[in-house]
Amino acid sequence: MARSFHKIIVANRGAVAARVLRALSEMGIRSVAVYSDADRHAPWLEWSSEAHHIGPAPARDSYLNQETLLGVLKQSGADGVHPGYGFLAENAAFARRITDTDAVFIGPAPRWIEDMGHKTRARELAKEYGLPVGAGTDVLPAEHTAIVAAARKIGFPLIVKPAGGGGGIGMLVARNETELLAAVDKAASLAQRSFSNADVYLERLVERPRHVELQIVADNFGSCTHLFERDCSVQRRHQKVIEEAPGPNISRSTIGTVSDDIARKLGSAGYNNIGTVEMLLDANGQYSFLEMNTRLQVEHGVTEEVTGVDLVKTQVRLAADEKLGDVLPNAPKIDGHAIEARVYAEDPKRFLPSPGKLEVFRPPATPGVRVETGYREGLEVTPHYDPLLAKVIVKRSTRAKAIDDLIEALVAFEVRGVKSNIPALVTILDSDEFRAGAVHTGLIGELIK
Repeated sequence: MARSFHKIIVANRGAVAARVLRALSEMGIRSVAVYSDADRHAPWLEWSSEAHHIGPAPARDSYLNQETLLGVLKQSGADGVHPGYGFLAENAAFARRITDTDAVFIGPAPRWIEDMGHKTRARELAKEYGLPVGAGTDVLPAEHTAIVAAARKIGFPLIVKPAGGGGGIGMLVARNETELLAAVDKAASLAQRSFSNADVYLERLVERPRHVELQIVADNFGSCTHLFERDCSVQRRHQKVIEEAPGPNISRSTIGTVSDDIARKLGSAGYNNIGTVEMLLDANGQYSFLEMNTRLQVEHGVTEEVTGVDLVKTQVRLAADEKLGDVLPNAPKIDGHAIEARVYAEDPKRFLPSPGKLEVFRPPATPGVRVETGYREGLEVTPHYDPLLAKVIVKRSTRAKAIDDLIEALVAFEVRGVKSNIPALVTILDSDEFRAGAVHTGLIGELIK
C-alpha cells in the first residue's frame, strides 16, 4: 500500500534544491531546506516550509556532513530525504543511514547506489545483464608489468578512469605504453585526492564518440520503463555543457530496441526509482555501456519537456510505493525537441571558474523558456561549489527552432560581475556542426580555440 509523505528534506543546494522544493510545494508536501553560511540568503530557501542552517561554506562541513543532516532529519520530524544530485546523492552509506531511521531515501536502494557507484563493478553487472559493454579491465594492480599486459590485451588508445569517482576527474588518455604508466600514476593520485579511492581501470578509447544516455523509471515491484534518450555529447573536461532530447541523427528503431532491452533487464534485476544508463555511440552506430547514475540528472529537464513527465514528482511517488502503472498510466511519447544549455560562472575560452558577486543577473523572461537557477542578483558565486549559475531549457516543435530560440534566450541573459560561458554556448549552438547534429565529445575543443 502506498504511503503519504508528511515532510521531506532536500539535502542539497542551488538549482536542484529549488527544483525539488518547487515540486514538493506543488504536491502539497511540507519541505525542509538546508543551507550553509554561503547560502543563507539563497532564493530557493523561500520555497521551503522550514530551513535549517547546517554549517560553514565548505561542503565537507555542511552539505557533505552526514551527522548534521541526520540531526536535521531527527529535529524536523521529516519522513523522507531527497538528495538531489551531487554531494551525497550517490552515497550508499548515507542512504542506508536514512533508511535505518525509518525515513525514506528518495532514490534507488542503497545496494544499487553502491554497485553502480564503483565503475568496474557496474561494468561487470552490465555484462551479467547482457548490456553492451566495451573492452576494459578490472581495477588495475600495482605492478607495472601487469598494467602494461592488461593494456596490450585491450589495445591502444586507452583511457584511464577512476573506479570510484565521476565528473570527469582523473580521466586521462594514453595512446602508447610510454604514456600509459604516467597516466595511471596521475589518475590514481587524482582519484585518491578527490574520492579517497585510488582504484583506476582501463577502457578502450572510442575516438569522437557521442554520449547518449537513457532515462530509466522503475517502481519497487519489478516494473521498469524508459523515457527515451538524451544526447549529452557537448562536453568540456568530460563534463556536460549542452544536452538535448531526443538525440539528433539517431536511428529511432535502434535506440528503441536498445532502450527497451535495457529497461526490461533492469526491471527483472529489481532496479527501483529512477536512474540513467550512460552509453557511448561510436561511428559505426554501436552502443556500449559507460556507467549508470543512480540519481536525478542535471539534464533531466529536457526529458521532462519532451515527455511531459515530472521526474521529481515521479521519484517521490515511486519512493512512496506507488506502482509504475499508476504513476505513468499512459505510455510516454516524444513530443517536440528540447535543448538545455548550462550557464556557468567561468571563462568562456579556458573554462576556468570565475567566482564573484553577481552585480547583474537577469535570466531571460521569454515565454516558453525554462530557467532553473539557485541565484539572484547581488548574491556571491563562491569557490566552494560548482559554478553552475543556471540551466536554460527551450522546447519547440523542431530542433532548428529550439536552437534558434535558445540562442536568443542566451543572448538576452545578462550576467555581470563574473565571467560566464554564454559566448561559448552561443558559438557552439550556432555552429554548422551542431546545427547539423554532428555532435561528439570533442566538439568544444574543435570550436572554441
